[in-house]
Amino acid sequence: MNRGSAQEHFDVIAIGAGPFNLGFAALTDPLPELKVAVLEASDNFVWHPGMMLDGAHLQVPFMADLVTLADPTNKFSFLNYLKEKERIYPFYIRENFYALRKEYSDYLAWAAQLLPSVRFGHRVLSAEFADGAYQLSVLTDRGLTHFSADKLVLGTGSQPYLPDFVDEQLLSTSSVTHSSEYLHSRQSIIEPKAEQRPKVVTVLGSGQSAAEIFLDLLRSLPEQDHLVWATRSERFFPLEYTKLTLEMTSPEYIDHFHALPISERDALSKAQKGLYKGINADLIDEIHEELYQRSVASPAPVHLRTGCAATAVAPQDGAIQVELHHEREKEKLAFLTDALVLATGYRNGTPDFLEGLEDRITRLPDGRLDVDRNYSIGTNHDIFVQNAELHTHGFTAPDLGMGAYRNSVLINRIAGREVYRVEERIAFQRFGAASLENLPTCQPQPISAQD
Repeated sequence: MNRGSAQEHFDVIAIGAGPFNLGFAALTDPLPELKVAVLEASDNFVWHPGMMLDGAHLQVPFMADLVTLADPTNKFSFLNYLKEKERIYPFYIRENFYALRKEYSDYLAWAAQLLPSVRFGHRVLSAEFADGAYQLSVLTDRGLTHFSADKLVLGTGSQPYLPDFVDEQLLSTSSVTHSSEYLHSRQSIIEPKAEQRPKVVTVLGSGQSAAEIFLDLLRSLPEQDHLVWATRSERFFPLEYTKLTLEMTSPEYIDHFHALPISERDALSKAQKGLYKGINADLIDEIHEELYQRSVASPAPVHLRTGCAATAVAPQDGAIQVELHHEREKEKLAFLTDALVLATGYRNGTPDFLEGLEDRITRLPDGRLDVDRNYSIGTNHDIFVQNAELHTHGFTAPDLGMGAYRNSVLINRIAGREVYRVEERIAFQRFGAASLENLPTCQPQPISAQD
């Protein structure tokens, strides 16, 4: 394949139409000098359809939309969506910064439909570099076609993660489901058993999704049924939302984190999981209140276990055997459950179509992508990533609120000029060994203990 055989040539092709690449499309839409295509394999826009629980809302304010933090005047803002849908006054009266998850998903679908650069039903099968450009083989409903581009932006997202001890074939049964598919399995999970004995339903995991599912089951299962919620974490920890912590979602913290040695970055990432993998504090309170109310009449058959790592899951006697290991007491707990929800999160993977570009991709010694400060993984700085840099840029990578910032950096770099002004400092605090401004300096002296 060569550039001459390509159906169309673009300055940039972004692959995947999740929130971050939709933001890229929205922010490049006003730029006539950039010809952009966003290719999405799905036939229409979908965003976590299995977790659209009633009442669930975003964990970030509505300003963390596709464009506002980069360009508040852009027509693809969440507020403009509300205006177009004649919902801006109800939203104003509601006085709540946190959009409903269903509402935000509808906003994303609205933007995707209006953005001319977004093309659904375009699955990238392979990519190579030839004739000075990236050559893509793309499958559409009209068959195989070819596109070329000077630069690529990868926003293919993450995939549901299954621990090693879970056989993927179990997901084909109605008894085991990943949290990403919860709503599709919900009815079979909560319907009463034909037998006389109470049903047992188990949720593994301790993040926001696990908590939302647990509360939904707590409110939906018959009172006699058993509900188990287990996590290897030492507690059901809340997300950290204090203001000085939120300042870590900032350009200067990314500067600090990215400049650290790999070992230090990995250690920090492990220590910071509670900053993006915890549970909304209000949701924790809702769960406790529900448990409290149910305890008035009699103890509810609800079992919460922390510090318990799941080590085995297997079918047995028409049910699912779950083994938990209490890591501090070194005790094993084994029981049968009729339904199991794996709220085990997501992992980023390398798309198969990148195999043909391996010689143009930079990697760390352990094989992970070596993402530079400005989000490039290309040896020629012409391949960029969206939300694949948790290990290089810190916990800001999946944060919706940092999407517009990252896209501003990408677009400025691609355009070769300042299209969007990028804030360099937004925090009151300084990260790292920054000097103390306007204070007298001195050489550190050893301090001896006084008698």
